[in-house]
Amino acid sequence: MEFFNAIWLNNFWVWYSLALLLVIFEVMLGANFFLLWLSGVAAVVGTIVFLMPGLPWQVTGTVFAMGSLFSIVAWKYYLKRYPTKSDRPTLNRRAEQYIGRTFILSEAIVNNRGKIIVEDSTWRVEGADLPQGTNVVVTGVNGVILKVKPRS
Repeated sequence: MEFFNAIWLNNFWVWYSLALLLVIFEVMLGANFFLLWLSGVAAVVGTIVFLMPGLPWQVTGTVFAMGSLFSIVAWKYYLKRYPTKSDRPTLNRRAEQYIGRTFILSEAIVNNRGKIIVEDSTWRVEGADLPQGTNVVVTGVNGVILKVKPRS
């Protein structure tokens, strides 16, 4: 175990190499800065090992684990507080892309449920009872069901 301790976890070059490897993986994989934070923690642990070379491997491993957890939680908190701006915010939310668009009912709305055809797919809709062929505007989304109202 001494060999493992001395060569691997208490060698600052190992930690700096891990930091560099994580940066390379971040660039290659595009992990949305996740690996970048782990890389920063590995660099900090490398610096600690450089300044205090006699630390047991349990300490350096624990510092890396706790630092990693802290950085991940901090990054998630930051993303929640400052979400990424996008020029296409509904890109992966297909149903929301239809809000404000007008469609024709392919199946009458009965008991607040009906259907419309959008491009090559059929969508369930909910709204006031309307006959088939009525022009409707999508006003919102409830899961995979589009909320509609008659076009005025």
